[in-house]
Amino acid sequence: MPRKVLMLGWEFPPFISGGLGTACFGLTKALDRRDCDVTFVLPKHVDAGFASHVNLVSPGSVPAHPSLPPPQAVVKARDAAAPEHAPLPAEVLETIQRNLHRVTTLGLPMTAPAPYSSSLPSTLVRLALESATLRRVLKLPEHISPELRTQLLTELAVQESVPESGGRGAATFQSRSSDYGGDLIAESERYARFCVAAARDLKFDVIHAHDWLTYPAGLAVARMSGKPLVVHVHSTEFDRSGEHVNQPLYNIERRGMHGAVRVITVSMLTRNLCVNRYGVNPDKIDVVYNGVDLDPKAAGIEPIKQTEKVVLYFGRITMQKGPEYFIAAAKRVLDVMDGVKFVVAGNGDQAQRMIEMAAAMGIGNKVLFTGFLRGKDIQKVFGIADLYVMPSVSEPFGIAPLEAMGHKVPVIISRQSGVGEILTNVLKCDFWDVDDMANKIVAVLRHPPLQRTLRDSGYFEVRGITWDGAAAKVEAVYDRAVAAVNRR
Repeated sequence: MPRKVLMLGWEFPPFISGGLGTACFGLTKALDRRDCDVTFVLPKHVDAGFASHVNLVSPGSVPAHPSLPPPQAVVKARDAAAPEHAPLPAEVLETIQRNLHRVTTLGLPMTAPAPYSSSLPSTLVRLALESATLRRVLKLPEHISPELRTQLLTELAVQESVPESGGRGAATFQSRSSDYGGDLIAESERYARFCVAAARDLKFDVIHAHDWLTYPAGLAVARMSGKPLVVHVHSTEFDRSGEHVNQPLYNIERRGMHGAVRVITVSMLTRNLCVNRYGVNPDKIDVVYNGVDLDPKAAGIEPIKQTEKVVLYFGRITMQKGPEYFIAAAKRVLDVMDGVKFVVAGNGDQAQRMIEMAAAMGIGNKVLFTGFLRGKDIQKVFGIADLYVMPSVSEPFGIAPLEAMGHKVPVIISRQSGVGEILTNVLKCDFWDVDDMANKIVAVLRHPPLQRTLRDSGYFEVRGITWDGAAAKVEAVYDRAVAAVNRR
């Protein structure tokens, strides 16, 4: 049955940094075709005009709930201007903390499940709201107003959604990306507060949170609303950092996966990682592969007339994506073949290192860097490509190969990618085997029959990998999540 979905995501077109925003856009469009009413909550202001099929909620779009400081914005479609609101009364929280020692004589069952705990013991706060005796001990008002009750419960829900090692005072996580800048853990907590405020005036059946930045918000909203939480794992800290994980981020991911009613992973590869590295019950995980939106006009773009072959790298330039292996393979190809250009479309923290590698290998004039591309520029770069290569070290799924195949571009992918689980009309190699990668690149460029076979068969195959199919599976996950909560 159609559901009202509160979807939490960090990016949405036109403001995207990679595959996550593309996935959210494609999935929400397909859910809309299935009559699902999706409200999408973003952490920064986006003009609602960009949303043709979802209700966009972002800072700056509506008035804040009176129990919270205005997060610069609010929920959708309100006429009244946002009034000035005092922030959550710190003196009340400080009073509770200051008088905690006076409560030990009451013998309260104040237990917190390891390895997570909150700075405000949940049992204490909840009893304080109900017990006149405890309110006097903690010097709270005898009669708790609805506003103060809401404030305390909101603070409790947000703080309990962030593991202690990932909250205030913990090691921060910095990102160089323009869309993922500053202290992301603190940003994630602020986003959670905004989501709790926004959700109070929204009707929804299920909460759908994408990746770790939105897990605290999803847990907080689920606690406040009683609605089931579904978390969507597009990538994990092991994909981003290898074995040297950032512990606070790992804690947030683990808390989100365990706190959700259902978990969606984008591949069996990611499912196994969630089970083995995060201890998630495999029975509550559903694998839903990503899809692709095909534009027949885009697929028929006339390539730019040129004498050189073009090999394309398209995506974020990060360690996870294996850009150094692309450059190493390019050097081997250029050692045996003339008339080839390698185009790198994207940006990231490894871009400078990639440029320096190409220069050091003496192929700087053969590797072109376009920077981050949007809109029609993406179509153009696929239109000139003779081959797309995705050398990812760890790729939970990988939407870019589907986009390349949809533009009738032959594809080579690493075996360490989730999308390889469903693709057959592509060439595959291990990311570290640059000789094999180079040999396959040369084979495609030198042998037109192989190139045509990959192009035509790949385009035929990718037509069956749609967001509509993914949306049908996601909707079934919603049904299971709601049924599980109802059984409780």
